[in-house]
Amino acid sequence: MGWNRKVLRVNLTQGTCKVEPLNMEWADQYLGSRGLATKYLVSEIDPKVDPLSPDNKMIMATGPLTGTMASTGGRYTVVTKGPLTGAIACSNSGGFFGAEMKFAGWDMIIFEGRSPKPVYLFVENDKAELRDASHLWGKSCWDTEEEIKRAHQDPQIRISSIGRAGENQVLFACIVNDMHRAAGRSGVGAVMGSKNLKAVALRGTKGVSGIKNFGEFMTATNAAKKVLADNAVTGQGLPKYGTQVLMNVINEIGALPTRNHRDVQFEDASKISAEAMHEKRESDGKPHLVTNAACFGCTIACGRISAIDKNHFTVKNSPKYWGASGGLEYEAAWALGAANGVGDLEALQYANLLCNEQGMDPISFGATVGAVMELYEMGVISKDQLGIDAPFGSAEALAKLTEMTANGEGFGKEIALGSKRLCEKYGHPELSMSVKGQEFPAYDSRGIQGMGLAYATANRGACHLRGYTVASEVLGIPVKTDPLATEGKPDLVKAFQDATAVFDAAGICVFTSFAWTLADVQPQIAAACEGDWSMEKLNEVGERIWNMERQFNNAAGFTAKDDNLPPRLTTEPAKTGPAKGMVNRLSEMLPEYYKVRGWTPEGEPTPETLARLGL
Repeated sequence: MGWNRKVLRVNLTQGTCKVEPLNMEWADQYLGSRGLATKYLVSEIDPKVDPLSPDNKMIMATGPLTGTMASTGGRYTVVTKGPLTGAIACSNSGGFFGAEMKFAGWDMIIFEGRSPKPVYLFVENDKAELRDASHLWGKSCWDTEEEIKRAHQDPQIRISSIGRAGENQVLFACIVNDMHRAAGRSGVGAVMGSKNLKAVALRGTKGVSGIKNFGEFMTATNAAKKVLADNAVTGQGLPKYGTQVLMNVINEIGALPTRNHRDVQFEDASKISAEAMHEKRESDGKPHLVTNAACFGCTIACGRISAIDKNHFTVKNSPKYWGASGGLEYEAAWALGAANGVGDLEALQYANLLCNEQGMDPISFGATVGAVMELYEMGVISKDQLGIDAPFGSAEALAKLTEMTANGEGFGKEIALGSKRLCEKYGHPELSMSVKGQEFPAYDSRGIQGMGLAYATANRGACHLRGYTVASEVLGIPVKTDPLATEGKPDLVKAFQDATAVFDAAGICVFTSFAWTLADVQPQIAAACEGDWSMEKLNEVGERIWNMERQFNNAAGFTAKDDNLPPRLTTEPAKTGPAKGMVNRLSEMLPEYYKVRGWTPEGEPTPETLARLGL
């Protein structure tokens, strides 16, 4: 539909909801979702603002393909200044919430200020109002969603909410929609909690209209769906195994970070893999995986729906966790599992359920537990402090620490700080496996060199979704490159970063890029949106978004020194696997990356680059 051309501005301090027109000049330059919302944010807040103060703003935004017939057109983003990092935060989620926002007639919702009491926003097409949420404060995301649907007598309402983690301002709290999809990273849920905003509930019945050329759009989307269906990854691997298809693959190539990145291969990877999720359990004869699931408009269906073993020690006395619910994705299975040396699939699912229930990013949480376990084994943190023995490999410790962090109890309050602050507090900052304060995802950059550069330069802190060179370095998409080589990686990283910005801004899922290039996306945008959307323009839009985010971070105080990796990855060689004896050679790649980007040696966009991009 292109754009609805409408923005809802919610002033939580004053309790007002006002309509304003979308800035179409900006839409032409930044497309939508991640790009357009970031433009609004950087135009309205001080880059040095305290992320948890009322002066920070939080924006929920759709893209021009959100809610349309484009495959995976269900995405929305939450853009704010992130409390985990102090950098720009843009967290992307699937499910059905984004499409519902579009159906209600809105491109974007801007939240500003802080409510004096807990509230939730209820939007029904053109009607928007803040409602009291005092009775919901302290409740989980699951209970909040059920209660709002019951109160409005409408099971079709789509809801994004925070659990106790967001209320307690856990610095990696996320915003959960549709029970188990999430805007997961950088602590966007903590910002929502700081504003006393419990939930956003949407009901839209306007449907989709305004596609520029409907016939061309259907031709383009049908052709693109065929590309997804015919591709081995998006047509077969992801539907059957989900992102978990990567567990054994990444372990075999020696790039599965294990025990807080001390090792690059996990001896129990097969026990927590996609294949293991398909196997029947000895205890009850049932497989862990119940079915796959799809977000709105998705023809891939990589989501996992799992049922935990009712006899497992974590849930045998907790029937509420026995039903089928959101299952382990690769990143969560790695962070809760290999990062801590835990090879108990059911324990990982229990921790995953608690992350969904109370709204925590399992990547940052699991990676922070990895740091805690290492500090415990070093004798820096004691059993008395933790309330439990916590060596690497302890499923009991994982379960207990998840409960404590989700509920804001005991040592859970320390874990809630994230690994950077926790490790600094206990005198070992080098043990935080993070960039700009955000914990690494599930790829060790000693075994996949390009990912080291992608992590170091990602605008929102360590992130795989901002430049997924694994596609090229491991899977050979769109071309195969050597994961252990550094040559050509600066160009590769830039290309992935710019293209991903366009996928995000369009409102589609980045997983389509396993099969699609921008050449598959361009005809869909060109047919849906008014104006000229050539390949040349889209490439420039992606580069413009990246540089705008970089400008914000530089203004917030980040410098080239923050484009770095922990010393473990650059000085401690991998012990096993194809990368044995290797470290990440970031220092070889970073200067060349700055040149490719058109930045100074200090990592700042040059005046020429800014002028070319209209920044």
